[in-house]
Amino acid sequence: MDYKIFITLMFGAILVNNYILRQFLGVCPFLGVSKDMKGAVGMSAAIIFVMLLATAVTWPIQKYLLEKNNLGFLQTIVFILVIATLVQIVEIALKKFIPSLYKILGIYLPLMTTNCAIFAVTLVNIKNDYSYLEALVNALGSGIGVFLGMVIFSSIREHTENTDPPKAFKGLPLTLISAAILSFSFFGFNGVMENLFR
Repeated sequence: MDYKIFITLMFGAILVNNYILRQFLGVCPFLGVSKDMKGAVGMSAAIIFVMLLATAVTWPIQKYLLEKNNLGFLQTIVFILVIATLVQIVEIALKKFIPSLYKILGIYLPLMTTNCAIFAVTLVNIKNDYSYLEALVNALGSGIGVFLGMVIFSSIREHTENTDPPKAFKGLPLTLISAAILSFSFFGFNGVMENLFR
């Protein structure tokens, strides 16, 4: 087994193909929950968990049920149902065991059901014909990439909340400018993965 493939997949998903900062998927919780670090970390952990579980469940469903029975046209419906079920499990667990985090996440927790980043990971794993282990590594890397983006952006927002920008930049404009600058910084990782093992 070539470990280089897994390292490339992992770091590629975290830095080069970051779903939030490079592909602009899953931006709703990125902008909504990143006001404080606890909310950003909690939402990121929930996204990592759902991405991993969704991949662990959807990959075998696709390979051994949908493809074998020529039911590929049901992929979108089945994947969304799996993700929605997993989000409900996370929501119930947080409500029971970590109610403070459940309150912080609020409406953004059920919105994970339609989080484009989670759905995209499951589709990319199938489209790129990853093996089961490669799909799980890609899902973990993608989740860590979301975590990295959320935590960095949360710290930026906490800092900018304590500043006094010009009136025209207060609130959403400053948030969007900060997100754009952070996103541009991740474009600097282009070409890193291709040259990693040269």
